[in-house]
Amino acid sequence: MKRADLVLGAIALGGPAAVGAAYYTQHAWNMQPCPWCVLQRVIFLALAAAALLALVWRSALGRRIGALLALVFAGCGIGAALWQHFVAASQASCDLSLAEKIVGALGLDARYPDLFMAMTSCADAATRLFGVPYEFWSLALFALAGLGAITVMAQPRR
Repeated sequence: MKRADLVLGAIALGGPAAVGAAYYTQHAWNMQPCPWCVLQRVIFLALAAAALLALVWRSALGRRIGALLALVFAGCGIGAALWQHFVAASQASCDLSLAEKIVGALGLDARYPDLFMAMTSCADAATRLFGVPYEFWSLALFALAGLGAITVMAQPRR
């Protein structure tokens, strides 16, 4: 169970760390988020919550349910990052996109606008960090979290 704890702990800490890094680049480097960027922030926090659930629910069933939820959120994040790169970044407007509807329905943009309000369009937000499209960094973290969740679910029952 120790390896599963490490993997789940990394996922639980990695989500808020990714959101913190996005928040830092938003304010320090003026990389303003689009609706799909903001949605990925929400998914990172949901992913971390699922991993935390798996950590505190100490039974084998709890581990598997938490890891399965983490895998689902990682898949959602991968989908959001790919959509942002291949579809939304080429559109002039993100108005009333699925990302905007989800974040708006959760009310996070109204409660915490500094962190969850989209500040630019998807086309204008298309940027690179160290030569790599910004959303691919997010994609890589979601993929790693998904692989981690799979390893936790694949561990034999005790």
